[in-house]
Amino acid sequence: MRLGAYACGIAQGSLSHRAYGENEVYERHRHRYVFNNKYRDLFTRMGLVITGTFKEKDLVEIIEISGHPWFVATQFHPEFKSRPSSPHPLFRDFIKAAMKRASQTLTRS
Repeated sequence: MRLGAYACGIAQGSLSHRAYGENEVYERHRHRYVFNNKYRDLFTRMGLVITGTFKEKDLVEIIEISGHPWFVATQFHPEFKSRPSSPHPLFRDFIKAAMKRASQTLTRS
């Protein structure tokens, strides 16, 4: 089981990198799951972008979908660091993307 904070290297130019504004962050885990690297090449060929990794063990921490306005999935628990007055950067930018999408939809109606 992975418990506690682990380093996550963030790919520059990714949605996650824009949200964090950093090349490496520490995020908390509490799970038994890891991305199966056996399928890494297949997923990346199909448009999945691996944007965060725990380099020590080559574990995928964050994935995104190329060209999607905001598809970010994590292995860690960003809610552990989020507070009402200080939202986690991924939550903050997800809400911004949702609001932008909603305003674009309303202006087209």
